[in-house]
Amino acid sequence: MSKFKKLWVWQQAIDFAAEIYELTEKGRFAKDFGLRNQIQRAVVSIASNIAEGDERDSDKQSAHFFKIAKASNAEVITQLNIANRIGYIDENCLLKLETLAMKIGAGLYGLIKARGGYK
Repeated sequence: MSKFKKLWVWQQAIDFAAEIYELTEKGRFAKDFGLRNQIQRAVVSIASNIAEGDERDSDKQSAHFFKIAKASNAEVITQLNIANRIGYIDENCLLKLETLAMKIGAGLYGLIKARGGYK
């Protein structure tokens, strides 16, 4: 098993992606192809960049990919807020998913810091 699969933050990112996919296949969200596809791509990018970063040969390269994952995480938070504003998700759903995203962001911050990405 690849070592990135043991990372708590990667596991949470996979769960987050599954939740976003489930959410975007329902109701009005499912019919909004632009927002649905954008949020799906962004959430997949989180786990994918964690995996890629963890497999890199240098701390600098790893930190770079973890930063991309962190940026994608912020993108998903933004898209969730848009979805809430236009009535696709309610406040409770937004809060639940933002909380998970914030935990992932904190985990990514820790990985970046550990690889020397923040000085």
